[in-house]
Amino acid sequence: MNARNRAMGSFRRGGQDSGGRALVICCIVSLVLFTMGIREGDSGLLHGVRSGATVVTTPVRVVGGALASPFVGLGNVFTNLTASQESLSDLKSQNEELQAKVTELSEAEQTATRLEGLLQLQNTYSLQSTAARIVSGSTDSWSTTVTIDKGSASGLAVGMPVSDSGGVIGQISACGPTSATVRLLADENSSVSAMLQASRAQGMLRGSADGTLKLDMIQTDLTVNVGDTVVTSGLGGVFPKGLPLGKVTSVNKPTGAIYYEIVVQPFTTAQSYEEVLVITSLTDDQKATSDDMSAADSQDSSTTASTTSAATSATTTSK
Repeated sequence: MNARNRAMGSFRRGGQDSGGRALVICCIVSLVLFTMGIREGDSGLLHGVRSGATVVTTPVRVVGGALASPFVGLGNVFTNLTASQESLSDLKSQNEELQAKVTELSEAEQTATRLEGLLQLQNTYSLQSTAARIVSGSTDSWSTTVTIDKGSASGLAVGMPVSDSGGVIGQISACGPTSATVRLLADENSSVSAMLQASRAQGMLRGSADGTLKLDMIQTDLTVNVGDTVVTSGLGGVFPKGLPLGKVTSVNKPTGAIYYEIVVQPFTTAQSYEEVLVITSLTDDQKATSDDMSAADSQDSSTTASTTSAATSATTTSK
């Protein structure tokens, strides 16, 4: 037994010595190959061997990946199927929270854009104004109005113009302590002194029962084109001069008529109103000048003369 044990011990030591020597040899060979590879760079014997090995093994790796892919997919499916109900509920809750956050951020971004537009309008026209928010629309089918969340307690009063970032939307028609009613441009009782920005021809922008905006009192001897911008004229001292109202979408010249039939599309619609500016006072620069008033008087005089001439001609013809 002793001889046998000595033989087994000697065999184990021999095996350990052989393993140790093999490890040392492998380390030395690896070090030598590594050094040679660095010195050779991208060319040389070792680089060629590596490239050849890559070419040979690439198809094997591709085939192996293709064969393993279905099993990986099945593993993911199995993992999802075996996920606990608690984990699925947590994921669903997190997804709902993220969706709510995205909606909240999107709404905040849109609000910031609208407020930036109001601020830009205020600065561009140097408006003395108070900001308000629309809280409701018309309560009946006979008027086109909205209600804002500011009233006389905030310095507002009946007659004050109201604008959003696109331009004038209407005028306060009733005012309480904490809210006010704004009659919109399209209301059939609405009228605003207006003019064509290009020709400076003066008229009245009126609403109608069907919500159509019409620019009246523009004589047919003046030039009017589809696409012309309509702005406030400043006459009457209510609306600041030059605020955008809309653009001409239709021009009709009836036979024998003194005035055009002009349809105007407002720059903004009631559906897009949210935050607004109430213009509380006008500066001298925002009021119509004496030249503007003279031009309006001259236009009225010309209209009166044309009407008298047409009436005289009609009377003569009838005789």
